[in-house]
Amino acid sequence: MNGHGQPGPGWTLVLRRRPVRMVEGRPEGGYTDVFELICCSCGDDPDLDYREVSAGLQRIRGPYPIAAGASAYEEHAAWHPAQLTTAIEMARPALGSLRSG
Repeated sequence: MNGHGQPGPGWTLVLRRRPVRMVEGRPEGGYTDVFELICCSCGDDPDLDYREVSAGLQRIRGPYPIAAGASAYEEHAAWHPAQLTTAIEMARPALGSLRSG
């Protein structure tokens, strides 16, 4: 994730707070109290509103309370082990700076 709460470059799976609605790829109207899982590897597009994606992608997206969303993220990431390994490798530099800071 980048500093603005949007997925950063190279991401394929993200748990994000569900916006009230998406307009032209941007959240509008604030955010809800639930989270959604966006998986580009499954064909999801983070710029689309929940109502604009297929029923299958809606099932993946959720909605989830935060704890259930974290569990769904881990379970879904296991479906894409190559991408998970890449994501971990990309996160290592940031994790190292957190430990030393």
